[in-house]
Formats: sequence, structure tokens, C-alpha cells
Amino acid sequence: MWNRLPKIIRCATIVALASLRCLFASVAWSAESDGFGKLVSPAIQQHCAKCHGAEEEIEGDVNLLELRSDNLTANVELLRKFIDVLDLEEMPPEDEPPLAPKLRADLVIELRTLLHSTVSKQKTFSHAPIRRMNRFQYNNAVTDLFDLRCVVFTLPERMMREHNGYFKPETGKMAEVVTVGSRPLGKSQLIESRLDGVAAFPQDLRAEHGFDNRGDHLSLSPLLMEAFLKLGQSITQSPDFNSANVGVWDAFFATPEEQSDLRSTVRRRLEPFLTQAFRRPINTDQLDRYVRFVAHQLDTGIAFPDAMKAVAAATISSPTFIYLYDKSGDSENAESIDDYELASRLSFFLWGSIPDHTLLALAAAGELKKPAILAAQLDRMLKDHKLKRFCDSFPSQWLQLERIISSVPNPEKYPGFYYAKYRDSMHMMLEPLLLFETVLIENQPITQLIDSDFTYRSALLEDAYQELRTASATDRKNDGTVTTLKFSRVPVTDRRNGGVITNAAVMTMTSGPDRTQPITRGAWLATVIFNNPPDPPPADVPPLDEKPPEGQEHLTLRERLSLHRERSDCKGCHEQIDPLGFALENYDAIGVWRDHYENGREVDMAGTLFRKHHFGDVVEFKEAILAEKDRFTRALAGHLLSYGLARELAASDQIALDQIAEAAAADEYRFQTLLKQVILSKPFQSKTNPKTAPVK
Repeated sequence: MWNRLPKIIRCATIVALASLRCLFASVAWSAESDGFGKLVSPAIQQHCAKCHGAEEEIEGDVNLLELRSDNLTANVELLRKFIDVLDLEEMPPEDEPPLAPKLRADLVIELRTLLHSTVSKQKTFSHAPIRRMNRFQYNNAVTDLFDLRCVVFTLPERMMREHNGYFKPETGKMAEVVTVGSRPLGKSQLIESRLDGVAAFPQDLRAEHGFDNRGDHLSLSPLLMEAFLKLGQSITQSPDFNSANVGVWDAFFATPEEQSDLRSTVRRRLEPFLTQAFRRPINTDQLDRYVRFVAHQLDTGIAFPDAMKAVAAATISSPTFIYLYDKSGDSENAESIDDYELASRLSFFLWGSIPDHTLLALAAAGELKKPAILAAQLDRMLKDHKLKRFCDSFPSQWLQLERIISSVPNPEKYPGFYYAKYRDSMHMMLEPLLLFETVLIENQPITQLIDSDFTYRSALLEDAYQELRTASATDRKNDGTVTTLKFSRVPVTDRRNGGVITNAAVMTMTSGPDRTQPITRGAWLATVIFNNPPDPPPADVPPLDEKPPEGQEHLTLRERLSLHRERSDCKGCHEQIDPLGFALENYDAIGVWRDHYENGREVDMAGTLFRKHHFGDVVEFKEAILAEKDRFTRALAGHLLSYGLARELAASDQIALDQIAEAAAADEYRFQTLLKQVILSKPFQSKTNPKTAPVK
């Protein structure tokens, strides 16, 4: 019986039981030994209070003396941050006496036990505020609602465009050769089948260390509301909005043969249309208003298709369509979302759009949340071509690839970066995106994102890598045209290649015009790979000059940057990010391998990850990250969960992240398992949205 259950359910059950056992055992141990009073408090007094409890000056505005066993609920975020800096071995600073390994391990265990116990008592999650669809979601939602055979408007934020239908998730296999396009190729990539006369509203900005779907960034001003009204009308009034391009034309817009009772026909057509548009059944009063609107149009002599276009325009301009939100609950504590809310969370997470008829039908029947049915729907959604929208949105934002658009390597110093009037960046950015898609479609371990045994390269990109060209590239010729590019899957035997952290795109976008920027690279790695973004630098710290000043030409970049570490307010962050950034120092400002600087000095990239994994070359650095693959798994789970919930994560989400990572590890770190566990997690399937905000 157990073996016949879907793997996703078995994994979730195992993790849930294991977590409960650990929680009960930990709480019991803590209660018996008074871990906070006997372990945590003395450690804070001895090792932390000097900087984070002194009356004169508290570094980083962190006062650990505020933590007491009787006030953890009020300081749960401080407790979480304390765990992070201990677990990542960021504290104490290098110039302070270190913690004994056993003491550090015991502190992390005890503090996590306290965090889990405190969060469990709170029984709430952060509330995702009401938000509008972003531009990407709106385009997809309108396309799906009308079953358009073209796009609504062109989206420049889609960095990679599919040209030969290579994306076939139902096969579980990525094509060996793909034909793609890249946004920096220019206007030629913006020429696609779309609705004439429809102008897109401005692109939505990505949140710092987040995504462009965040609720706290997607407000709707009166000016933008007016723009949506005009946008809805321009869509349905476009000359291309006709039976040739609109898949629902016959079922919704076409004049019915039977003219005797048009009001009933309108009602029959509107009810399923509005249900899909608003993602839940429409009530009778709402439906009556829309029916009366169409009836009034018909009574004034407007043709039936035009009357239905008018109501369709009103629908896609309605706040009920544009806004994403959870229904108010009856409790101030977390509550389970209903089936319709789950359908919307699923579809906007994986498809960037409204739920399809299958999801809504299961929600209407109250079936969607049943484990076996939900598991089947997740498999279906992961095999649908609309999964391409997840790949068009999440990885480019997670990897922050938009930064390469503004990268301008010095053409005199790096002439090979520029190809005719186009740049290598148009090829560079596609390599990590194709790797991401392959790992997802083929359900490979997410460790491939760190150290892959394959990659995708165009002939031009192979040439750009110079020494790091793959062996299979020997006989390849430049292929593709100005508008399309052919990328081939090639094996990686030289581990200086492969993964998302050592590709040319990341190396270029984290460099300046004339040199690498190890601090920028380190901050990128800390943020993207470990989901631990450093604090911004003090405002009065001047940036390091691109070129060494007179008298410093003989120094290495590490030696020049060491001056920044002399400031006490800079030291802590540099200890965190410098080893990460210098680990990639063998890659120059456009990702070409080098062993020496221009002044002849040897590149020194050696360092230690989390103060325990020493590395002497980039391969050893990758191995150090893989030694911490559970930490990377948890970090990626955090990025995915934040993207799925459209909000910043909080301390209350930490138990779920532990469970998600454990379940993924139990299934060999497979990507689809990680995605499914994010969806099965309690934060994803819960809401904290009381009708009345609690009085504080």
C-alpha cells in the first residue's frame, strides 16, 4: 500500500514524521536542561556582548542582550539572524576569539529548537498584500483567457525566445540542439505575432534581493488604473482581435444563430468566462450586472460581437481580474487556503497566469487539495508547455541576469567581446538559462546548477571562452543568424566550466569596464547561491578605482582591496563576501580564464568557505559548495518560496524551508521534487489574512 502512494506524498510524509520526532525530542531536551539559561545566555555574555550589547555603541544595531527566554516571540527575527550568522560562521569576527566547534554546533541546535518552538506557538505567516498582476502575468492571463494565437504585447523582459519548439517538458528531455533568440539582439527579437495597436504598460521593477511579482511593489495608482482601462479597450478593439487569432471567438464572441433569447445566451457565455477571469465562481449579482451591460449595448443597436468585446474589455480592466489576493479569514492565525486560492497560487507560480479549466473544475468539486489529485496536477503542470513561462521569469531574476544588459567592457581592452555591432552578452546570457531549463525538464539534481557535466554553447560563445572551449567544439562552425542562434549541448570535462556560477554572463555582469569586481561577485554569490545578501556598504566608502593609482600598479587586486578591510564597519561584510568573490578571480572581466594579471602577478584566488572548507582553485571551490549542498538547497528553496508567495520570507517560514530541503535531499536533490515540496509546504498552502487587523 505504502509503495503505491506517489513518491511526492511518501517524501512529504517521511519529512513530516522526522520533523515531528526532532521537534518533540528537541523541545523535551530544552525543557529539561534550560538550554537558553545554561547555554545561550552565557555564550552571548562571553562572546557577543562586547560588540552586540555594549551600552556605548552597538554594532550593526544588533543588541543580543535583548534576547531572553521570556521574550523570544517579540524577537523572533533577531533570533533567526543570530542562527544564520552562527551557522554560516560569520560571527565572531576573524579578529575575535573563535567559538569552539562543539559550542557553535550546540548553540545552533538549541537556537533552532527555540525558533521552531516559538514560531509554532505564533501560528501565523507573513501576509502577502493585495497586489496587481505584473506586466508578464497580465500578458499571459489575457492570452490564456481569450486563447490567443499571438501575444498581447512584446515583453523585452523575456530574455530568451524559443524559435524551433525545443521546449517540450512532456518528453522529459531537452533537445540536443536548440534555436533561440536573445533580447539584446535588438528590434528583430521584438518582431513577433502580436495584437496591433496595443501598447504595453511600463515594465515592473524587481525588488531588491527579490522578484518583480512582490506584493509590496505592485500598487495600482489612479493613473495606472486609467491605463488599464485604455489597455483593455485597445486589446479588444485591435484589428487583430478576430476569429483568426482568438481561440474562444466562436464560443464567446460570435453572433449566435438563435436570436430569440439573447440575454440567456449572454448569461451562458459570461458565467464560465467570468469564472475563469476572476478565478472563482461569480455571484449572481455580479453576473447580472455584466449581463445587463451587454443587454444595454445590444438594445442601442450595437452588434453582438462588439457588445461582447465591450464586456470583455471591462472584464480585463476590472480590479477583480487585475488584483491577486486571498479572501479574508475568520482567524488572526494562519488558515488553509481554499481550493480556488490554491489553483491561483499554482498557476501563477508555475505558469505565470490564471488557472486553466481543469484546475478550476477540480477546485469547484473540492478535489484539488486532496493529496493524490494535487500530486497528479503538479505532474501535469510540470509537463505543460506553459512551464516555459516559469523559465522565462524565475531564473533570469534569480540569477539577476538583467545586469548584463548594462555591462560595457572596455572595447579597447576586450575587443573580442564585441561581435560586429552585436555583443557576446546576447550569447552569454543564454547559457545559464538553457542549463536551468534542462535541469528542470529532465528533473536532474539541482547540484548541476553548481557543477554541471554539460552545458549549451553557440559556436561564437565557444570562441569567446578561448582556453575553456569544450573539446567537442573543435570542428564546429559559427551558425545561426543575426536574429536566431543555435546552441548545442556539449559535455563538460573541464570543471572550470559548467554550472551557473562560472559562466561568462555572470563573470561579465559582475565586472566593471576594465577589471573584475570581486566584491560584486562575492555579494552576488552570497545573495543568489546562499540566499544571504550582505548589507549595503556605508555611503561614505569610495569605490575602488577601475585602474590602479600611481604607485600601486605592482599590486594584485586582493592587495588593493585589503585597504577596505581596515574599516571596522566594513570588516564584517568583507570577511563574508571576499572569499566568495576572489574564488572567481581567475575569470577576467568577460569570463576568459587567466592565471596572471596584466602586471605579471599571479592570480591568488585561494580562500575558505564558511571558515571550514579551504580551496586552492575554482574546482575545489565548487566542491566546497557541494559539501554544503544542503545549504544551497535550502537557499534555492527560499528563493522559490518567496517567488511563489510574492513576498519576503520571515522567521515563520524557516521550519518549512528545513522540511522542503530535507525532502529534496531524500530524493537526490531533484529539481521537480524541490518545486513540489515548495508547493506542498505549509506557507504555500496557508494564509494569514484576518478580516480586521489585530489591535497592537
